[in-house]
Amino acid sequence: MPTLHVCPLSRLNETIATIGPSHMVSLMGGGATIERPASIAPDRHLVISVNDILEPMEGYVLAGPEHMEQLLAFVRAWDRGSPLLLHCWAGISRSTAGAYIAACALAPERDEVAIARALREAAPSATPNARFVALADDLLGRGGRMVDAIRAIGRGAEAMEGTPFMLQLNGG
Repeated sequence: MPTLHVCPLSRLNETIATIGPSHMVSLMGGGATIERPASIAPDRHLVISVNDILEPMEGYVLAGPEHMEQLLAFVRAWDRGSPLLLHCWAGISRSTAGAYIAACALAPERDEVAIARALREAAPSATPNARFVALADDLLGRGGRMVDAIRAIGRGAEAMEGTPFMLQLNGG
């Protein structure tokens, strides 16, 4: 059963050891270097260097459509034989947005609200980056439904970092 997993950077090695992912997405700020684990082939590790911001700020990298296109192409190429792991610094905003986007892209028959509710249930602290979601919503032709669904679940519980969690593609 294909699963998406999310964790903060501080729990990356532990999560990899636990779930054995075949693919990994690192969503870190510009200039951050992530050492690719030996268990992940180079062509199965996507690094997207963007900051967790919603509007342009000097010295920071704002996510653009090209970043979400990279994410969508990568998750669509995932064979779903082993878990896909997404991480960011805290495991709260960029990586939870990435997991939500991946679930919407890979399970187009699922309702955006149902996926957002599953995300909230799995991750009480999740506060998906609204810019990521809006960009992907546009690219996936979801007509604002992804944005509305994430807005409906509201801001996650306050936390310094998220707890690793799993999101199933089939809604189970």
